[in-house]
Amino acid sequence: MLMADLNTVRLHWKEDGDPDGFPIVFANSLGTDLRLWDKIVSRLPNGLRIIRFDKRGHGLSSCPPAPYSMADLTDDTAALLDYLEVSTCVFVGLSIGGMIGQSLAAQRPQRIKALVLSNTATKMGEAQMWQDRISAIRMSGIESLADAILNRWFASDFLATAEAKAWRNMLIGTPVEGYIGCCAAIAETELSESTSTLRVPVLGIGGREDGASPSELVRAMTQLVPDSRFVEIENAGHLPCVEQPGAFAGHLTTFLKETCL
Repeated sequence: MLMADLNTVRLHWKEDGDPDGFPIVFANSLGTDLRLWDKIVSRLPNGLRIIRFDKRGHGLSSCPPAPYSMADLTDDTAALLDYLEVSTCVFVGLSIGGMIGQSLAAQRPQRIKALVLSNTATKMGEAQMWQDRISAIRMSGIESLADAILNRWFASDFLATAEAKAWRNMLIGTPVEGYIGCCAAIAETELSESTSTLRVPVLGIGGREDGASPSELVRAMTQLVPDSRFVEIENAGHLPCVEQPGAFAGHLTTFLKETCL
C-alpha cells in the first residue's frame, strides 16, 4: 500500500501499467474508493502510467474533520500530482471526481492534457438536499440511506447481483466524517462558469439509468466545452465503469488514442 504524506492529508494511491508511460489519473465517486476502477485498469492499452487514489475521508486515506471544500479536494489532488512528479495527465473523474477534474483543469490548465467527465455535472443537486443528507447521516449513519443511494447508483438488473451487496458494504464502510465532508463540498460547488472556459479535449460519459447524475446533466456540462463529445452507456446507472466496464473502457481507449497515445 502506498501513502503520500501531503501538507494537510495523507492520500492512499496505487499505480499500474508502465511507470514511464503517459499518466492517466482516476478520481472516484462519493462513497467509493479506488477499487471503483478495478475492471477498467486491465482493459486499458499498453503505454499508460495508471494512477488511482482515495480522496480525503475515503478508502485508506486520512479523514480530517468535516466539512471539506472543493478547493480542499482540488488542492489535495494537485499536491498528489506534485508528489508523484506528474506534470500533465489525462484526468478521469466520476461524480465528485469529475467535479474535482473540472476544478483542477480550470485552475491549473497546464496539468490536464485531456479530461474525461463521467456521471458528473457542474452542479449536482441543491445545497439543501445535501444538508438534509448530512443531517440524516449524523443522526442515523450512512446505512440508513444506503438502499436509496444504491437505487440511484445501479440499474435494476445489477442491483439483484451479489456484487451490488459488496458495493453497499463499501458505501457503508466509508468514514462518516469523510462522506459528509465531501457532501459539504458538493453542496457549495457550481462550476458552469469555470468549466465553460476549458479548452482541452473533453469526453463526457453518462449512464442511461443514472438516478444521481442523469445523462441530460452530463450532456449539458459537456456542451459547455468547445469540440467536446458525449456518449451514453446503456444498462448502466451512476457507476458505468462497474456495470458496463467493456463499454466504458472502449470509449475511454478511443479517447486516449486520440489524445495521448
